Amino acid sequence: MTESAPYAKQNSALIAYRRIEHSFDRVFGDALNPWRHLGALGFLLFWIVALTGLYLYAVLDTSVDGVYRSINWLSREQWYLGGALRSLHRYAADAFVLVTLLHLAREFLLGRYTGFRHFSWLTGVPLLWFIYISGVVGIWLRWDQLAQFSAAATAEWLDWLPVFATPLIRNYLSANAVSDRLFSLFVFVHIGVPLLLIFGLWFHIQRISRAEVFPPAALSAGSLLALLALSLTLPVTSQAAAELSLVPDLLALDWFYLFWQPLMYATSAGAVWALLAGATLLLFVLPALPHTVAAPIAEVHLDNCNGCRRCFEDCPYAAITMVPHPSGIAGRQLAQVIPDLCASCGICAGACPSSTPFRSTAELLTGIDMPQMPIAGLRQALEQGLTRLEGENGIVVFGCDQGARLASLAGKDIASVSLICTGMLPPSFVEYALRGGAAGVLVTGCRAGACAFRLGNRWTEERLAGLREPHLRASPMGKIVRIAWADRGEEAELALVLDAMRQALAAERLPNSDPIADSTADPIVPSNRVTAHA
Repeated sequence: MTESAPYAKQNSALIAYRRIEHSFDRVFGDALNPWRHLGALGFLLFWIVALTGLYLYAVLDTSVDGVYRSINWLSREQWYLGGALRSLHRYAADAFVLVTLLHLAREFLLGRYTGFRHFSWLTGVPLLWFIYISGVVGIWLRWDQLAQFSAAATAEWLDWLPVFATPLIRNYLSANAVSDRLFSLFVFVHIGVPLLLIFGLWFHIQRISRAEVFPPAALSAGSLLALLALSLTLPVTSQAAAELSLVPDLLALDWFYLFWQPLMYATSAGAVWALLAGATLLLFVLPALPHTVAAPIAEVHLDNCNGCRRCFEDCPYAAITMVPHPSGIAGRQLAQVIPDLCASCGICAGACPSSTPFRSTAELLTGIDMPQMPIAGLRQALEQGLTRLEGENGIVVFGCDQGARLASLAGKDIASVSLICTGMLPPSFVEYALRGGAAGVLVTGCRAGACAFRLGNRWTEERLAGLREPHLRASPMGKIVRIAWADRGEEAELALVLDAMRQALAAERLPNSDPIADSTADPIVPSNRVTAHA
């Protein structure tokens, strides 16, 4: 089977990133690796900022004379609650920026900005501006010398645009120019923009089914505890009170939000506008740049679709909808593919109950199928591989084009079949391979939690474990089925898993072995890390 571009392509930057991600696996484990939950961590940090901000708003005095005093009071007089919440608010806001930018970089490296993913990418770009606007205005509400510097620098930056009749910087030239209404405006923007951000985040995940909006409980708890520890160890305090008659001297900048302001004084306001506007424009046009040709979308075969809704339930990108059947029979439905949303992953074909190789029809057609890799072709490739197997301990390896390269697995006792995504594999093909002469089956693909199509690993594990339909029936006695997830570049580790399977199969056939005991003691247990089976 050939690999399906563009997803099989790997560049040096992506390989380097994979090494970083895998190094975190050794510390956190695959399931809790923060690199695989950056989007969900962003949601968590946003809600930490929002909830801590509610208390800060409750004690905030928005008058000119009271705004600095009320914020400073939290850190000095109520450090045990207000001060801790203020520090948590600040550190969570900085972490929110960091996680968001890392999420952006990761999605770019993985090529997740074009084709069916363009909607999520484009709706995410304005969110960057919302985050920065809200964060910068939040700094102004402290009204210390850093806030004074930042507000004045922002006014100079905006004044570069020929749109204001009166320069904004005039509002910060004297104490008389600053009024209570200005801080009421700051509060309105600081609260109003996050409300827009909530709507934008909701819109951002609309075309993703089962979107992860919170990381695993252990990762959430660990992140919160780390922020609390940082807040108590290094509490946030205000700098000297703003004094418009003085020019601030030494300032401790928040580089996450204010990095562009020193850059403006080092270059010019126009240069910063060009940099930020150019970066935003590039992010917007990136999905429209020439890319590899999109793969064909899934096709529904009317005569073989019974409206079971399994493909609808399992699609990772909500690309399948259920419509009334053309026959007009009340209650009967038909799957329909939305072309713009289809990822061409084939997970829907693996969910279809008619995707079974045991059917004896002259032409194997399923309810839903992939034109570039139909189930009939998959059966043919499997049968050809079975005929080439030598020895009584032959193993069939089902993998995907995104994970470890199956072509590197050498051996006359190995037959490999690479799918678009492992989630495309109907469980009945595992049984078909075992009943067709294979002594064992190894199912592999991208690392756990790192599936190129989000849910392929999860659905495969649940189907083979009998937790999701269609499920794997009992394997023939004395046969072995293994799951071992492996990314590109981990072919050597996958080969170790095969060696362990060979040894287990050889032991199965020893004269004094008990086939029944051996087979029942060998359940299908997925591995989060490929080396766990070795």
